[in-house]
Amino acid sequence: MKKRKKATKYLKFEWKKAPDVKVRIIRLVRDLEIDYIKPRSIYAYRSANSKTRAYARIWGLSKLWQEVLDVRPTYIIEVLSQHFDDLSEREKDKVILHELTHIPKNFSGALVPHIRHGKRSFHDKVDALVDRYLESLE
Repeated sequence: MKKRKKATKYLKFEWKKAPDVKVRIIRLVRDLEIDYIKPRSIYAYRSANSKTRAYARIWGLSKLWQEVLDVRPTYIIEVLSQHFDDLSEREKDKVILHELTHIPKNFSGALVPHIRHGKRSFHDKVDALVDRYLESLE
């Protein structure tokens, strides 16, 4: 006789708008003078009950979808509430800066991967942005 697997109860995955994150994005882009980022084309969402270990994710709208839908390049920054919401304000800003670093300078809807043109270039960009942020707090 086969043993039956115990049924696992999953909570429903949910998304909702995150106006507090949007305000944080606007402030960071303005204060750090990241002029190639257009906050009006970035949407912020908070998700709940995800299985991932990530604190946040960024989603880009590819060129084909832009053409089909006749929309401008757009990004969504999703923060995962079970990890993000418990962070300090400074750590939340660092997470958002990491996600913003995925946006290329041409703001095309594409995403910059973690490894590009050398082993550390993405992380070097994140570190430089975080350093500028920390200096702005002093």
